[in-house]
Amino acid sequence: MKKKKNIVFNFYSVLFFILILAVWEIVSRTGAFPEYILPAPTKILSSVFINFRLYRFDLIITIIETLSGFLIAMVLAFITSVLMDSFKAVNKILYPLLITSQTIPIITLAPLFIIWFGYGLLPKIIIVILICFFPITVSLLSGFANADYEQINLLKSMKANRFHIYKYIKLPSSLPGFFSGLKIAATYSITGATIGEWVGGKDGIGVFMIRAKHSFATDKVFGAILIITILSILFIRLIDAIEKKSMPWKKFEKNEVLEE
Repeated sequence: MKKKKNIVFNFYSVLFFILILAVWEIVSRTGAFPEYILPAPTKILSSVFINFRLYRFDLIITIIETLSGFLIAMVLAFITSVLMDSFKAVNKILYPLLITSQTIPIITLAPLFIIWFGYGLLPKIIIVILICFFPITVSLLSGFANADYEQINLLKSMKANRFHIYKYIKLPSSLPGFFSGLKIAATYSITGATIGEWVGGKDGIGVFMIRAKHSFATDKVFGAILIITILSILFIRLIDAIEKKSMPWKKFEKNEVLEE
């Protein structure tokens, strides 16, 4: 029953999206706006297919920046979370700094990274790390804090060390929060790389958009936005798939098997 409801809601979402595209197409075709202001969706789609070789190189650069920053942020967030969870002093020192760091808009730091590290990949990777680090760290910390203390005490009574407690109790209990943090970070990571490229870069989808903007090729700008959106969706789907593989018990919690 729940599955049918989800299918119905998804159907209406798709229908609503198609309706928006249809209205956009009609408005563009009537000539209400010049093509360089608002190209039709079909024109954007055809531009992506025709000019994909132009996007390809910049797209690869953006993917490299995104994945590098995301993976480094994940490792750093994991180490930081374990240290903060294990040692109260580390938690008390770092937690206020973590919260304060979120009050600084990352985009304002981007020019500094360009000055310090040049126009290569490194500044963009650092921006992605900064954007992804916070949601993953906070999600992991929350997962560790919500671990079942009765089970932890049971392991301690059996002379289990800290490694065993993390392996058998804290890490499994932190997985739902961890994957939620990864999904939030994934949505921001490509945006972070693109912002870094806007501020200063030689290649990447952000640089491609600036070049297209300067030549009033609005269809190519929209095409770049479409590619970034598709890339973000694929990234989240990949994390979803890894989450399902890592947490096979989750579908039992949702009663999905019984409903099938």
